Amino acid sequence: MSTHQFFVRVYYEDTDAGGIVYYANYLKFLERARTEWLRDLGIEQDTLLEQNIGFVVKQVRMDNHRAARFNERLRIESQVVELKRASLVFDQKIINANDQCLVSAQIHVACVNLSAMRPMGIPAAILGEISRVV
Repeated sequence: MSTHQFFVRVYYEDTDAGGIVYYANYLKFLERARTEWLRDLGIEQDTLLEQNIGFVVKQVRMDNHRAARFNERLRIESQVVELKRASLVFDQKIINANDQCLVSAQIHVACVNLSAMRPMGIPAAILGEISRVV
């Protein structure tokens, strides 16, 4: 299984009064990494939205191991560990410049018909692209 890497800088707006990343912002970093993973596969979410297709988060399991701080550059590693007809599971890690794992998460994502708000099979072309890197 291939691992995708995405880098993000911690901005002041990402931190709390103590200068550490507010926990909910880690979810935003993870979301950005999944979006860029799709983009690197040639899949643009705005194109999917035009077709009433969306990937929505069904479940999150996140462990915070260490704090990230203002101005740090972080690496987000994303790997698909389970691929089904209508869903996929990502293992994601947020790692600092010292190669310390700050956050680990398992994210369950479902493919949804947005107009009906019901699960749907991942379109064959997209499933093919994802299968190529899993």
